[in-house]
Amino acid sequence: MTRRALLLVNLGSPASPQVADVRRYLNEFLMDPYVIDLPWPVRRLLVSLILIKRPEASAHAYQSIWWPQGSPLIELTRRLQQAVLPQWSHGPVEMAMRYGEPSIASALRRLAEQKVREVVFMPLYPQFADSTVTTCVEEAKRIIVEQGLPLSLQVVPPFYAQPAYGKALAATVKPYLQDNFDHLLFSYHGLPERHLHKADPSKNHCLRGADCCQQASGAVLENCYRAQCYATTQTVVNQLGLSDDFYSVAFQSRLGRAKWIEPYTEESIDALAARGVKRLLVMCPAFVADCLETLEEIGDRAREQFLAAGGEAFELIPCLNDHPTWVEAVVKIAGYRVEP
Repeated sequence: MTRRALLLVNLGSPASPQVADVRRYLNEFLMDPYVIDLPWPVRRLLVSLILIKRPEASAHAYQSIWWPQGSPLIELTRRLQQAVLPQWSHGPVEMAMRYGEPSIASALRRLAEQKVREVVFMPLYPQFADSTVTTCVEEAKRIIVEQGLPLSLQVVPPFYAQPAYGKALAATVKPYLQDNFDHLLFSYHGLPERHLHKADPSKNHCLRGADCCQQASGAVLENCYRAQCYATTQTVVNQLGLSDDFYSVAFQSRLGRAKWIEPYTEESIDALAARGVKRLLVMCPAFVADCLETLEEIGDRAREQFLAAGGEAFELIPCLNDHPTWVEAVVKIAGYRVEP
């Protein structure tokens, strides 16, 4: 029987929270044309300007959440890999990062050395975006061709609609609903609006804004990040029986002056406090592993913002990480790519 390896891929992290390593990581990340989709000369100039001050600020943020074992994102992805390994009966299980180490290239070479010929390639992004899913897939294809690796890829598509993923999300939320919170905020990673327009096959859907994304047709939903975020939210809401006034959706992590998808998480937090919400629960379903954007941006800064605005309690629900229900979901979702 042909062995099929499973390769789990996440975003990445600096090698350390020191300024030099953070600058190196940000340069690799921001120079990716799928992340900043501008012509190379303009992108190079813009990134060079960002790298004047951003690495120092980001290094401080990384230092505040860094674990003794290293990057939380890398450590949590490694824990997921180790938990999936005994349940994946088709071959070895590797993990890699799109930026930094362990790299996609090193993981693919290790698999080739183990005489694996087919790789189930799973970007750990529930919703589709060129800046996450596409760049991972294209990087893997590039490496296979340029290094002449005898490997074929079976790509796992975004899994926002997979029942096993929805079940895992609901399982992480359910214990917190017993603690009398006033509101649940779904905070997704943001994207520039132009990224939605580029991915829109109809060329007019996303011009109509978020209301349209909440009622997207199947053809549009296939590539619309915002619509997939709303679909993810609805799955959790339905599974847990949440009332319409108990939850809302927002988007975090803006960078630069471009228009990003709204509503913004920062503004939503202030609005919730202003309307009398005292006990706020937040989850970040665009991430499957806790990282800088969840632990520092939401767990630290958003918490401080909410409490300063009059809130009394703020709780960040951990990401799926290596939750047993999520481990089972990964095996099930990735297993669909393996022929009987």
